[in-house]
Amino acid sequence: MNTEFRKPLPGTALDYFDVRAAVEAIQPGAYDSLPYTSRVLAENLVRRCDPATLTDSLKQFIERKRDLDFPWFPARVVCHDILGQTALVDLAGLRDAIALQGGDPAQVNPVVPTQLIVDHSLAVERGGFYPEAFEKNRAIEDRRNEDRFHFINWTKKAFKNVDVIPPGNGIMHQINLEKMSPVIQVRDGVAFPDTCVGTDSHTPHVDALGVIAIGVGGLEAESVMLGRASWMRLPESVGVELTGKLQPGITATDMVLALTEFLRKQKVVGAWLEFFGEGASALTLGDRATISNMAPEYGATAAMFYIDQQTIDYLKLTGREDEQVQLVETYAKTTGLWADSLKGARYERGLSFDLSSVVRNMAGPSNPHARVATTDLAAQGISGQWTEVPGQMPDGAVIIAAITSCTNTSNPRNVIAAGLLARNANKLGLTRKPWVKSSLAPGSKTVALYLDEAGLTDELEQLGFGIVAFACTTCNGMSGALDPAIQQEIIDRDLYATAVLSGNRNFDGRIHPYAKNAFLASPPLVVAYAIAGTIRFDIEKDVLGLDADGKEIRLKDIWPSDEEIDAVVKASVKPEQFRQVYIPMFAIHEDTGPKVTPLYDWREMSTYIRRPPYWEGALAGARPLKGMRPLAVLPDNITTDHLSPSNAIMLDSAAGEYLAKMGLPEEDFNSYATHRGDHLTAQRATFANPKLFNEMVKENGKVKQGSLARVEPEGQVMRMWEAIETYMERKQPLIIIAGADYGQGSSRDWAAKGVRLAGVEAIAAEGFERIHRTNLVGMGVLPLEFLPGTDRHTLAIDGSETYDVIGDRTPRAQLTLVINRLNGERVEVPVTCRLDTAEEVSIYEAGGVLQRFAQDFLEESAVAV
Repeated sequence: MNTEFRKPLPGTALDYFDVRAAVEAIQPGAYDSLPYTSRVLAENLVRRCDPATLTDSLKQFIERKRDLDFPWFPARVVCHDILGQTALVDLAGLRDAIALQGGDPAQVNPVVPTQLIVDHSLAVERGGFYPEAFEKNRAIEDRRNEDRFHFINWTKKAFKNVDVIPPGNGIMHQINLEKMSPVIQVRDGVAFPDTCVGTDSHTPHVDALGVIAIGVGGLEAESVMLGRASWMRLPESVGVELTGKLQPGITATDMVLALTEFLRKQKVVGAWLEFFGEGASALTLGDRATISNMAPEYGATAAMFYIDQQTIDYLKLTGREDEQVQLVETYAKTTGLWADSLKGARYERGLSFDLSSVVRNMAGPSNPHARVATTDLAAQGISGQWTEVPGQMPDGAVIIAAITSCTNTSNPRNVIAAGLLARNANKLGLTRKPWVKSSLAPGSKTVALYLDEAGLTDELEQLGFGIVAFACTTCNGMSGALDPAIQQEIIDRDLYATAVLSGNRNFDGRIHPYAKNAFLASPPLVVAYAIAGTIRFDIEKDVLGLDADGKEIRLKDIWPSDEEIDAVVKASVKPEQFRQVYIPMFAIHEDTGPKVTPLYDWREMSTYIRRPPYWEGALAGARPLKGMRPLAVLPDNITTDHLSPSNAIMLDSAAGEYLAKMGLPEEDFNSYATHRGDHLTAQRATFANPKLFNEMVKENGKVKQGSLARVEPEGQVMRMWEAIETYMERKQPLIIIAGADYGQGSSRDWAAKGVRLAGVEAIAAEGFERIHRTNLVGMGVLPLEFLPGTDRHTLAIDGSETYDVIGDRTPRAQLTLVINRLNGERVEVPVTCRLDTAEEVSIYEAGGVLQRFAQDFLEESAVAV
């Protein structure tokens, strides 16, 4: 701690660290040109880093250099139950490994406060038109997840510094925004900016508050939990000026879909964005959160807004204590984090986006950045006239219409707009089509309170949008089973069926196995499509129905005005609602129950929780990086949904067959995501997505779609899992060859764990998504990047080759990928070693994050003795 910069914070009994003084001791006047994120990261350095390295680290910000790694110590770790649980399963396994080697397992604990919210494990088995849907879905969730919840409850008692929010309370990001983030932390009499990492790519949701919060994989989160620094290089800082204001009738969802398309085209992948300007300052915190939440969809690491009056107003609205709200304002104004103090901030790159240019939008049919204006749906062949046949579903049938996800349900304007549109539709006698499985799953219980206050709960229920859960649900692929008759009709008639949801992800195969495509839309548009019943419908022009007088009703006739939306929000959303929800949720309860042992008693027949294998067998051995065969040759834009799907498990899948063998009834197979604490189930999900295209598998000269592989040298095509088993039996080291943007999407560590357990030692791709690359390193898989102009096509790779990697593995070194062809030809290809820091090299060489920690822990224990 650099005590020379510790000073009293004016008007408080607290101290703070004067970053301006530390920066200007190196270069006078430099602080005023620093971006917001640099100021917050610099404070972390001044307060936490080794004094001997402080000056050199701060020079990275001042001189905009990237030649030195510097440490970042996040204040908190937030987890959802899937990755949070798997992280804690890893730590429980680590305790076993430490105990077997003579160490004290009780000493293995998170040292950074860790908050786990159970929000990813509920499936919408009962839609919003079903009486007591919420209670029924929760009961099913508890029954299916008994093993998981037993383990999670053990962790709450067994580990220090772990808080658990039980199921049925909301989504981690919305709870983080509305309650968990104080914006300014206080510890040991020192005030400092709140920062966090989260085991979900949408953790930047709270960037809207001016809080640096970034998504990381479970493995990186484990490292931070255990007190290690997150090492980084100076990120690219991009300033995004928002000008103008939204047109009447345009929602925050329309805005963020337009921004996502724009920012994707501007190539901001990996950048840290800061939004500012007159347009930004006029946006409510809810609107800002919608933008920040979708950072992974446009590829940014962070999506920051400055602290200003909107921040203060939101903290008051959500029931924060007056003293805390005052602290945020005082600290921000004292330290240069208030918006007015950032007018001189200089960015490496500047972009400008005019909010007045936004029209009503959707995104689809399969990517969140594939924006399409609702007026253009017909021109793109998505909508179009259809002939209604009594008793039959139409082509393009919307089988799922879900108001879901923290992206939109944390924005009261969006939810109220949906409620008002439902009210207007009900008045005119419009109804939901019978084949539409509709649902409302808010990310916070406060949504239910303000909908009640506004008198809109019954209106939504009447159209089938009753509350089914306070959880992620459909957005996470947990849309639940369809009515069997509807599912059978889709199969029998080979119908093009779709989903419309107010979420942030619509990748192929994610939302439901029988929804061939999915479209992202604002909550009121979701309600409108439930009435329309098909995507083959011009939502702006076509007739939704007839009123009592036979008059045609169109979308414009039921769309509420901005003035009414704002008036209802102002009258209905109140601080006491947030206090009513969150005070009891976060109350400290004395643990009077039985004590637990420091080692978990693993259940032998569990398919949810199993002692991890990372310290034994092949994973404990050397990785020679020689004689590797390709498991797959893959195109661009491979997502973590391709690598490790999260949706429902089908009986005819490798995982389904295993679960049936273990005695689980098909109705309780649950999702792939929920089984990630058991490696025997989870590794069977590796590349199990039926939408996969492995270029090694062709039929009539075309790449065949499916979870398929070609085993070499025989050239035999088989299901991916059988291929993996075959190679495992042969102890055959593997490699994956891929195109650009490998591993985009959710921050799931099983996308890296699965390939490592399969025997993959290296992945050579044209580029990697940030979080997935760190997960690969954390599992001891070597990421290699082709140089520009080189790819699988230029190298004429067909999957029959074997591969070696030679060279010294140092940060971003140039290594040689040797391709040994069937005809005896040997090709040497230069590739970049994507171990980006010295810390990553040491993690890789140890075999992964957990192996590295075990080594260090035992060494430190030996020294202490």
